[in-house]
Amino acid sequence: MTKSARTHTLLVIEDDPAFLDNIDVILRMEGFRVCKASSGATALAMLRDEIPDLILCDIMMPGMDGHTLLDFRLL
Repeated sequence: MTKSARTHTLLVIEDDPAFLDNIDVILRMEGFRVCKASSGATALAMLRDEIPDLILCDIMMPGMDGHTLLDFRLL
């Protein structure tokens, strides 16, 4: 990643803790600011406070799948 004046914020939504941590480490090593959520409900709460530059979202999650989360977020 090229260095810029602004650090981009990514929200990663993943219910598998090991996979979420791996993604977090890789993205931080590339210079991104990473916010993590382990469920759709947690992600929605986080999105009320801050809108990230990019959302990386698991599709198959218990409780609220990724499609429902993103449909709800767009309302």
